[in-house]
Parts: sequence; structure tokens; C-alpha cells
Amino acid sequence: MSATILVVDDEPDLETLVQQRFRRQIRGGEFGFRFARDGVEALDMLASDGDVDMVLSDINMPRMDGLTLLEKIQETADPLSTVIVSAYGDMANIRTAMNRGAFDFLTKPIDFADLETTIKKTLAHIARLREARRRLAEAERVHALLSRYFSPNLAERLASDPEAVDLGGQRREITSLFTDIAEFTSMVEILDLEIIAPLLNDYLGGMTEIVFANGGTVVKIIGDAMHVLFGAPADQPDHAARAVACALDLDAYAQAFRVRWLGRGIALGATRLGLSAGPAIVGNFGGGKYFDYTAYGDTVNTAARLEAANKQLGTRICVGDSVASRVPGFTGRPIGDLLLRGRKEPLRAFEPLAAAAHDDAATRAYLEAFAKLEAGDPLAMPAFAALLGLHSEDHLVGFHLRRLLNGAAGPTIALD
Repeated sequence: MSATILVVDDEPDLETLVQQRFRRQIRGGEFGFRFARDGVEALDMLASDGDVDMVLSDINMPRMDGLTLLEKIQETADPLSTVIVSAYGDMANIRTAMNRGAFDFLTKPIDFADLETTIKKTLAHIARLREARRRLAEAERVHALLSRYFSPNLAERLASDPEAVDLGGQRREITSLFTDIAEFTSMVEILDLEIIAPLLNDYLGGMTEIVFANGGTVVKIIGDAMHVLFGAPADQPDHAARAVACALDLDAYAQAFRVRWLGRGIALGATRLGLSAGPAIVGNFGGGKYFDYTAYGDTVNTAARLEAANKQLGTRICVGDSVASRVPGFTGRPIGDLLLRGRKEPLRAFEPLAAAAHDDAATRAYLEAFAKLEAGDPLAMPAFAALLGLHSEDHLVGFHLRRLLNGAAGPTIALD
């Protein structure tokens, strides 16, 4: 691509000399020239012609000298690289020019071989500068895009390493987390848009902030439901622990959100969360024209099914043993061995608890009752009944008691 050089000099013969000396480069499309007689004419040309790549300017000219022209060029939003031409030995003006931002200088009489070298060096510098700006603009564009999905620090990392989200998949160890508001679809059908829009924006805004604060990646939002990944696209050795901490934070936020909107006359269902950890295929599967960073595999399917299992179990958070076993010092209540749809083997599931809740008397009583259930002890039924009498709002306890009253035994639970 030909570069355009604006030569600013009031010598009448310079234009002819330059055109003759560089005729081969001009014919070959390497670079071309435009000419102005002083700084005023040069500024007018620059204002009307955005194709100039560099400026070569004499200092001593009528109306506006080269130093003033240089100062004006440096005041623009995108200053052009400028080479100043000065009389031999005029170091004061040369020093002033360099202090005002000149890229280089030449002395008169002009040595055309030196001029050609200086032009090529300046154009090479301009090319490097433009490439750096292009990369910065691309990084900013990618960062803006990724910030919609990823935590700010992760988005910054990915913007600087676009290959991390290239098309195609990678097999990675992740924790997959799904959320969903119970009965929200039915509620949407009866609520006005003036209520649904701010409610969803408020809810998803708060939920997303919590995911980002825990280093998670929001890969999909459909209505009120979210799919979140930990351990991808960046490595997170503690992805399971991050996911459990995030789930507890999300649950606390969602419960407070329900109370807040209940004060406005809107009774929302509980937010249910399901988590599973293990291998998955993750990557950008948008087909080249659509950014769709997501994950596939049994780990993801299991997380979705555990989220749905909460409805029968009466829990709000359900995590598989694949998660609990990866979290040092995991605290929670065992739910049982779930037979999920599409799986032949039961999966031990837990309800994670914050440390304070795990240490209270109700949790200790539950663990004792569950141990009796696992052992086939007939005292399991009265243990759960007594616990429900003290904590009637504990739906998981009620679930186990109903199972036992209906003749079930042991911790294996077949879900619909």
C-alpha cells in the first residue's frame, strides 16, 4: 500500500527535484508526495486530506514556519510523524523541533540518499505504531465482548490471549453450575412487561456480579436461567471450591431478592442450583460468526439434572459427590444416592451449607437421622419425624420422612 508524504517547503525547485529523485518509488507505488508552500497551506491540506502518512517540513517559511506547524500537528488527536529540515549547524532549532515531538531531522542541503533512508525509517515506525494501535483496539473490542460473559480479570486475560477462545473444543476439568427460578415461566404469563423487565434485569445483574466475584464464567442466560462454568476457559485448580462458594452466595442473594420483591407484591419461587464437576468439552462453538462459548458432556448434563432434582427433594442447592469430594473441608448435608434420568448408577448428592449452619444442632440431628437411614435402622423414621416437628420448614427432612412413611428404605432415591 502506497504511503503519502506531505513535503512543506517554499523552495520552488524542490517539488521537481523530489519527483525526479523518487520517480522509481512513485511508479512502483512505494510512496508518493504532496507539496505545500508553508505551514498554513499544509494545515489546510491535512484538514481536507486524511491520507497523509508523514510530514517532511522545512523550518523557515512565510506565514507559518515549520516549528509552529509541528506544534499544531502535535496538538491534533492523532499527530503525524514529522521530519524537520533545518540549515546545517542550526542545533537550536533542531533541539526545539525534537522537544516539540519531531520524529527525526535532516539538514540542508538535503542528501537524497539520506532522505530516502529517513523516509523508510519513519514509515516503518508508522507501520509499527499503527499495528500496535490496531492490536490495542482489537484487544479493547474483545475485552468489551468478553466482559459480558466473564469476570473482569478473566476478560482482560482472554482479551490479551484470543487463542484461548478460538473455535474448537478443549477437554478440561470443570465445575458446571445451573440456576433456575421455580415456576418463573408461569409467572411471566401473568405479569406485565413493565414488571418482568426490571425484575429480570435486577435479578440477573446481581446474580452475574456474584458469579464474576467468584471467578465464574456465565456461558448462557435463557430467561431467568443461568449456566455458569468454573475451570474454563482459564485454569482454576480450585474450580469446585469456587463453585460451591458461589452457589452459597447466589442462594443468599436469591433469597433476599425474593423477600425484597415480595414487599412489592411479587411472590417469586426459590432459585434452584445444581452443580457437578468433572471432564467436559469446552470452547467457542459459534461456527465462526457467532460467539458461543459453552460446554458439553456428562458433567454438564448431570449439573442440569441435579438442578431439576431440587424440585422433588425440597432443596435449593444440590451438588454431586464429584463436587463435594474436590472441596477441602466441604460442609453440607448428604441428600442420598440419586438415580438420575439417563444414569444407571446412583450418584451421592449433598446440600452444601455454610460452616455456621453445618455446626448447629439441627444439622447434627439431621446427620444422626441420615446415618440411621443409611444403616436401615427403624429408628430413622421417628428421628426425622422429631426433627420435622422442630423445623417444619426443612423440606429435605420432610422429603425423607415421606419416603419412609411410604415404605422406602435406605439412601437410594429414584427421581421421576
